Parts: sequence; structure tokens; C-alpha cells
Amino acid sequence: MEPDIRTRYEVPRTAEFLRAGGYTRVALQFPDEMLKDAAAVARALRQELASGGGGVRVFVMADTAYNSCCVDEVGASHIDAQCVVHYGHACMSPTSNLPAFFVFGKAPLDVHACARSMLECSRKSNKRILVLYGLEYAYALVDLRRTFEEACKSDSCNPEVQYADVLCSVMSPSSSTTEKSDGHGDLSVNSDLAALNNRCSIECSSSTHKYSLGGVTWNISVQEKMEDYLIFWIGQDNSAFANIVLTFNQCEIVRYDAIENQLSTDVSHLMKVLRRRYYLVEKAKDANIVGILVGTLGVAGYLHIIEQMKELIKAAGKKSYTLVMGRPNSAKLANFPECEVFVYVSCAQTALLDSKDFLAPVVTPFEAVLAFSRGREWTGEYLLDFKDLITSEKQEVASATEEARFSFIKGAYMEDSHAEEDMEQSETSLALAEVTEKALSIQNQNSDAILYQGGAISSIDYLKARSYRGLTGEYVGPTPDSVLVGRTGRAAGYNDEKTQSAR
Repeated sequence: MEPDIRTRYEVPRTAEFLRAGGYTRVALQFPDEMLKDAAAVARALRQELASGGGGVRVFVMADTAYNSCCVDEVGASHIDAQCVVHYGHACMSPTSNLPAFFVFGKAPLDVHACARSMLECSRKSNKRILVLYGLEYAYALVDLRRTFEEACKSDSCNPEVQYADVLCSVMSPSSSTTEKSDGHGDLSVNSDLAALNNRCSIECSSSTHKYSLGGVTWNISVQEKMEDYLIFWIGQDNSAFANIVLTFNQCEIVRYDAIENQLSTDVSHLMKVLRRRYYLVEKAKDANIVGILVGTLGVAGYLHIIEQMKELIKAAGKKSYTLVMGRPNSAKLANFPECEVFVYVSCAQTALLDSKDFLAPVVTPFEAVLAFSRGREWTGEYLLDFKDLITSEKQEVASATEEARFSFIKGAYMEDSHAEEDMEQSETSLALAEVTEKALSIQNQNSDAILYQGGAISSIDYLKARSYRGLTGEYVGPTPDSVLVGRTGRAAGYNDEKTQSAR
């Protein structure tokens, strides 16, 4: 068991990284499915470090506050860790404070069956093939490339196939260099930190476009487009695959299931997800009160995008509240019934939160931009990483004279309400008349209209319309009875019950 642990979890390579960095307090972050090996990995790593002088303390982290694919810098800070070793599937979101070392694992892959499937796809399509994969299959890429070339020689064909590379295996928020795996397990220095982001960033040069998404990177010619490629995905139908499908929803995509050893071209369920997201955008347009859910405390730039969402919501004439609650669920969000929609700020691979069981829909920052920016239409592009949305431009406050907007959900024209304190009164001769008109307007006194038809423009308005407003110390009616002493002890046997049984 011990040699297998050392190989699968790359213990010697991890120890080499820790020695090179001089780290003495290290946090090991495991997802739930790898916790069974956590003790053995920590023991093997301590033994490997002891041979080089020791002095390194290793701590195991589990049950992360947010998502296991992100580096848990908050948990690591509780033990004053100097770096984090992240095991398993990773979204490769940039860290804010701590360096991270990634061990992706080695999921089983039949390279011969996979090569045959790639050859089959090349026969059926006249497009070039772009091979993308889950990071847990990166170790087998060299063998897959060699096996596919041998299969092409025996079949007397020469299809054009391009393989994506692993972006990096070491991430540092303060260094200008990253260490990149060359596919053989060795580490080489790569000074190109501009492509370190998880977003689908595009870097243009005179001859190529450089893409990076989900921890892998690839180049295409400037004369080509992504639609000219057939994307061959190796891995499961998971959040990483959903990120690929939604980002490149105009491309032809084939998925190779490494467990079942079979091809799948059906991505219709993900297209249904895209249509549902458009429906949620339309619902968000009608909301007056918006909750901003903080889904990460470690991904770089999360504070910036939260502030940008606040400005966007304010410019749209809506009220926003920022909520920090760890992993959101229906029970937690039910404590905020006044919020008609939630904006979930998290990493790209957990941004699509299924909110079918929630009282209010949950949208991504990109969908919030579509919903709260007047005049912006959805062109078909989809961005899951909020770093693509970060801008230094200030949001302009919408004019109160804008014409009414047609709501596809309610089937009528609606006017977005603007809080009076956020609107500057114009210095005109009719200013007093406008204020008087607002003061004399009849307000809807029906609380049901506020609670269930979105009439409240803030949580205060929502609370005032409720018949029950929580516990108070004011009693109406007779004075309550005197306080009585209750039972003591445990429910299995209170003290008075023990006394009676003894008698």
C-alpha cells in the first residue's frame, strides 16, 4: 500500500517542492473521496521529509468551507500554513495569499481504447481535433499521443490533432514564475504567468491565439476559430466538462467516458441548462432585492467582483445585501425570503448552482450583468469565470426617465424602481411639484402584494409588511405566570425519575 501511495500522490515530487521553498508548516487539502488515504499520505510525506533533515509540520485539512476544487486559504490560515498542497480535482483558480502545489491524481485510462475512439472521430469529421481533458488524466497524455500516432501509421492516415497542455502545477500569488509539468512528472520553470487564470483567457500574438480554461492551455492560428475544431473531451460529465460546453457552445463536442470506455456526443442536457439560465436572467430582471452570495474567500479578485456587483445592482435601481454563509443550500437561503434573486460569486466550476429547490433563483455574475444592464442583449457567449467581468469602469446610474421595460415573465411593461436617496433631484421649476406628486400618491396597503408580488424595494419594507416580525419583550394582556423550575438531568433519566425509581 505504501509504494502505491507514494506513486499515486507523488510524494517524492511534493517533498522536493517543499524543500525547495523552505516551507515548515504545510496544509494538505483532500476532497471527500480521498480522505481515506489522507493519513497514509501525510505519514509518507513526513518520512520523505525526515530523510532530508525534517523540521516540517504537516496538517491535514478536510471539509472545506466552500468548494473542494478551490484552495482553502481560510482553513490553512487557521494553522498559520505557509503553503497548501491540493489533492484531486482542481479548478485552478488563482490564490490570493498562499502558494499552492497541485497533485491532480491519476484516474485510470485505457489509452488504446481512447486512441481508437479518437481515430473514429477523425474519420467521421473533417475538422481538426482538439483534445481537452480532466486534469486527473494529464499523466497519461504522453502515452496517449504515442499510441494514437502508432494507430494512425497502421491505419495509413494522418489526421490533424492538437493536445492541450497542463497550465501549471504550482501557483504563487506573489511570484512571477510558475512551475509547469512537462508530462513526465518533472518540473520546469515557466515565466508566463499571464495565462495562469482559470478563465477562458485569449492572448493574441502576430500568429496565434492562446486559450486557457480549466487548468489547460492551447494555441490556434489567428486565421482559425474555435468553431473550426472538434473538441474531444476525456473525462466525466462533471462541472469541468460543463465549463467547456457552455463556454464553447458553438463547437462540435465529443466526450470520451474513461470509465465506460465509450463515446458520447449527446450534450443536449447542457443545452437545456443554457436555456434555463436564460430564463433565470429574465427572472432576475424583475427582482427589486438582490442577495450577493459569497462562494469563495480565497479566489483572487473576489472582493473586486463583489464591489462591482454592488455598483451594478445600485445602478439598476435595486437593493443589494451581501451574505456570507459557506456552501449555500435551500435551508440557509430560506432565511432571506425578501431576496428575489441571488448572485453567486464563486469559482468557474461551481458557479452553476442548481437552484430548482430554492425559493429564489441563483445566477452567476455574468448573468447578473446581462440582467441588470439596460439594453444589453445575450449574444450566445457564456462566461463562467468572474475574472472576465472585472473592470475598472464605474457603473453609470440609470436615468429615471428611461422607458418601461417589458417583462417576459410577467407579460407586461415594468418600471425599475430607484431608491429616492440614490436619485439626485433636478434643480428645475417643477422640482417641488414632482416631490408633492410623490407625497400624495396612494401606496398599496395590501401586504400580500409586497410579500408575494415583489412590491418591496428593501428588506425593511418586506419586514414591515409581515404579520409576524419576530419575538419581542412587549406583552399584551395579563401578566405571565411566575417562573417554574423545570426538570434537571438527561432525557434518558431525569433526576426526579431516578429518585422515584429508588423509592
